[in-house]
Amino acid sequence: MPMDRSSSWGSSQSGSEGSSRDGNRNVVVLSVECLKGSSKAEEWTGDMLQTGDIVEEIKIGNISITTPFKNGKSGVQKILHNSFKSKETSIRVRVRRGSDEFAELMACIVPLSGGKKQYMLRAIDDPNYTVGFVDRTEADCLRLQASRSSRMVSALASTKLHDGYVAYPWHKKMQELLTIPHSSCFLSILFLPKASETVAYRYNDLEDTLSRANAWHTASQASGVPVLFMNIQTESLLTKISGETASSTVNAGSLSDLMDLANVSLYGFEDYHGVDIGVVRAVRLWYAPIGGEVPVEIKIKEGDAKLGFAIGRTEEGFIHVTSIIDQDEDSPSTRSGLSSLYIEARKARKKLIISRIANQKVLPWMVSPEGAIRCYDTVSLSQKLSLHRHAKVPISLHVFAWDQEVAMLGNANLRTQTNPPVALHLPQETQTAQTATSHQVPPYSSSSPNDGPEFRPVRDTAGEDSFRFHNFSLPNNWV
Repeated sequence: MPMDRSSSWGSSQSGSEGSSRDGNRNVVVLSVECLKGSSKAEEWTGDMLQTGDIVEEIKIGNISITTPFKNGKSGVQKILHNSFKSKETSIRVRVRRGSDEFAELMACIVPLSGGKKQYMLRAIDDPNYTVGFVDRTEADCLRLQASRSSRMVSALASTKLHDGYVAYPWHKKMQELLTIPHSSCFLSILFLPKASETVAYRYNDLEDTLSRANAWHTASQASGVPVLFMNIQTESLLTKISGETASSTVNAGSLSDLMDLANVSLYGFEDYHGVDIGVVRAVRLWYAPIGGEVPVEIKIKEGDAKLGFAIGRTEEGFIHVTSIIDQDEDSPSTRSGLSSLYIEARKARKKLIISRIANQKVLPWMVSPEGAIRCYDTVSLSQKLSLHRHAKVPISLHVFAWDQEVAMLGNANLRTQTNPPVALHLPQETQTAQTATSHQVPPYSSSSPNDGPEFRPVRDTAGEDSFRFHNFSLPNNWV
């Protein structure tokens, strides 16, 4: 927003200068009032109009009006109103600062918010900069101009930072930037407080829930699930309570009750309508695969009688590959590299965990108050995989990698599957370090891939989607 300190309007300057210099200092003049500051750094430089500047000339289209202005502010407002109605909104204002310093503003006429037939000027170069007109004596204007430094300090103290909402292309970002479009890589499981075994309407304390989360994670690592601890947090869930449950919970009705909430997993309060509300303190455990998630695409060919692998589930609720057909070099599992990943996982004493099927997570996600783990049924998963084979639709899987090298090789193998793919052969030295860390326990020793019992799920009375594990023969679980 350029300002011109030099004279550019010819004879109108000399007349206005003379009248301003020789007139009485107590005469009322038309002055500038800064309504909204600029977003630019030069707001307080001499080239910008400032509060207290004396208006010398207003030019709208071909009309030029000089000081003194008839009827002051009200007369100028009528001129602005008529110009706005006639759609002549471009305006040029020339002001005087002191005796011989001049500045100009190119602006447009806009209605003043909340003022009937009142208008202000918005700078063309900076829409954030707006000024209006007021009647002041020339002496008051000169005092305001002299107090510029103190007004700068005052403006600095009173200026507030503003916030707002900006649009964001969520769909595009989630589609293009996520490894798995529209699906996060954050993995967690929620532990609800366990119901007391002695009193039906009571729940074990927070320490018990934290201990069960710790045990679940440690047992997962010990069974060969390649996961690392990331974080743990409490999560508050609201529920309606009544009867003995309401009367036995800690009341959070006042600040003095907060000391009693440190280790309870359920506390209550009464809302404005007299309804007892319970706050359940669940525990959410965040974890991550050691080497990330590796995509595996299984393409189906005409004549494929089996996919070539079997699935099972750990006690902790993880779906994993339990066996492969290692004699068939042309099975879908071999062509996709899944068999090679399974073999290398067994060498590293890890389970090959299936984390997603068709980009949908198939991981355990909740533990009920009865202690049952909410997880996926291997029977329905086997049926879905078999339907893929019958329909000749490729299967998109994601598996947990136990180190970064496996993840890179797995991704490289997926990219080479444009032609008839070659099985993924990982180097012999790809092994997981046996040293235990603070986040990982030493894995248990495992026998050959086809030794030992596997498991099949059977419905349990703990919940509609909970299961009990029993031994079963391997051929029943092939897909």
